[in-house]
Amino acid sequence: MLAALAAGACGSNEAREQPAEPAPIQIGSESVAVVEREELRTGPLVSGQLSAEREATVRAEVGGSLVQMTLEEGQPVKRGAVLARIAARDLSDAVASARVEVQSAEAALKLARSEARRTESLVQGGALAQRDLENAQNAVVTAQSQLAAARARLSSAQTQLGDTVVRAPLSGVISDKAANAGDVVSPGTALYTVIDPSSMRLEASVPADEIGALQPGVPVEFTVRGYAGQSFTGQIERISPAADPATRQVPIFVSIPNVSGRLIAGLFAEGRVESEVRQGLVVPATALDETRGSPVVTRVLDGRAERVDVKIGIRDRDTERVEILSGLTEGDVVLIGAARSVTPGTAVTVNDR
Repeated sequence: MLAALAAGACGSNEAREQPAEPAPIQIGSESVAVVEREELRTGPLVSGQLSAEREATVRAEVGGSLVQMTLEEGQPVKRGAVLARIAARDLSDAVASARVEVQSAEAALKLARSEARRTESLVQGGALAQRDLENAQNAVVTAQSQLAAARARLSSAQTQLGDTVVRAPLSGVISDKAANAGDVVSPGTALYTVIDPSSMRLEASVPADEIGALQPGVPVEFTVRGYAGQSFTGQIERISPAADPATRQVPIFVSIPNVSGRLIAGLFAEGRVESEVRQGLVVPATALDETRGSPVVTRVLDGRAERVDVKIGIRDRDTERVEILSGLTEGDVVLIGAARSVTPGTAVTVNDR
């Protein structure tokens, strides 16, 4: 009995001396991510300003006082609609004077032709010399020239008078009104700016070292300040043949359908050229530890943390996601952010709250 008690006492002491296993580390759900198969898009980032592809500055063709300005900023306008009228009384007088000159020249030509016919009859009858007929014919030619010159002056005066009525060169929306009724303008003075908002253009820049990913027709997805949570899509229309020598940026021009007219010229936009789109296993970029050379992630398997070497593919910089080519499978749980520094082998419990 004494021996058995002694043996029991020794066993009890050994049990008390064996250290207990540490409690699992509690990890919040915000510090874990599940490996999923998703679509990744990658390409150069772009930023720039929206502008109208079709825009016209309407200028005064003649000088004078503005007697009418029909539209204000933001109002729609149809091509050919009257935008303004310029008072030019001297042009009206010039048209009237030119009409009188035309009438006088027509009468002179009629008389010259009649005289030429009479002279021709007399020459044929022997009453006048051939030289008299030649003089009469020359008078007809001179009268014709004077009539043509008078008609040209009338046409020019009528054109100038027509220019006093300013019309819209295209259909669109008034974006700027640069003058008011009563202002005295000279030829070339800007009156209105008209833009066609049905098609916009994004003038952006791309780093020169990423020019290989660009070509006309490639889609560009972007967001616009003022339209939170909404994205728009356009296509590269043109690529500048020269980079900016100071910034090493290459200008590109992206055509954007704007049928609904929601986009407004002058707004700032930023997005990305979608040069590559594919499906793959994806983890957040914060799950990667690349401080040791090859990329490593910390995976939770059977309640314990373990380090796993992975091979990565493309990076989606816009959404900060990375493609995993090998090392993980769909459904694996990985730690992200500061949680990825948990020592391998540590017991881990993910707290769903």
